[in-house]
Amino acid sequence: MSKVVLITGGSSGIGKSVGEFLVNNGFVVYGTSRNVENYKNHPFKLVSLDVNNVESIVNAVNKIILNEGKLDILINNAGRGITGPIEETPTEEMRNVFETNFFGAIEVMKAVLPQMRTQKSGLIINITSIAGYMGLPYRGIYSATKGALELVTEALRMEVREFGIEVTNVAPGDFATNIASGRYHTPVFEESDYKKNYQNNLNLMDAHVNNGSNPIQMAEAIFKIIQTPKPKIHYKVGSFMQKFSIILKRLLPDTMYENLLMKHYKIKR
Repeated sequence: MSKVVLITGGSSGIGKSVGEFLVNNGFVVYGTSRNVENYKNHPFKLVSLDVNNVESIVNAVNKIILNEGKLDILINNAGRGITGPIEETPTEEMRNVFETNFFGAIEVMKAVLPQMRTQKSGLIINITSIAGYMGLPYRGIYSATKGALELVTEALRMEVREFGIEVTNVAPGDFATNIASGRYHTPVFEESDYKKNYQNNLNLMDAHVNNGSNPIQMAEAIFKIIQTPKPKIHYKVGSFMQKFSIILKRLLPDTMYENLLMKHYKIKR
């Protein structure tokens, strides 16, 4: 029987690319959106789900299980970005991003685990970010949400191993998607002491996304992970330098690595 896959945030971007790739390879795929009615002729099924609403999560998961009789794979992909100097970013917006990127992902995992335990099988893939391995200037809160999800993945993986469930995460670098359009941007205030550095970094972030890799690379990587009997804990998908930056962080003294980041982001000491 074809494996049944749930992809949160499957209406566009990486989620859509992964879902379409899996459908073309024989999987039964359900994506999610808060506004399913906006997506006609989607390449795979969409169910209504808001990761910030536990009731909608449970309803969506129950609907899939009712339709298919099982749920084999969860790809936790829904998320949102946030940029801004930490001093000037509203704390409420920080909380909102944690609710989506961190707690929302956890709530979806909690919803699928009872079925996977009953099946004595299942695979959870959390989409994190290479940014989650380091504190990036003006993206510190986003980095924190993805870094926290990486650690929870490590913990959950050990907790559910006895039930035949595998848990892993995939950290993408920059991909050419519409993620920037859904980001919360702290305004560039005219009177701000951060104005010049922050604006320069916003320009860099947008350029990185616009020139990012094809999301099909993520689809191919996830397909390969699904085919792997015992997935690793961490996977990284991105350019050589993006992946190498994680290795450098482990090898270099902290201040030397910090200097490299500041030079890359054109921040004066």
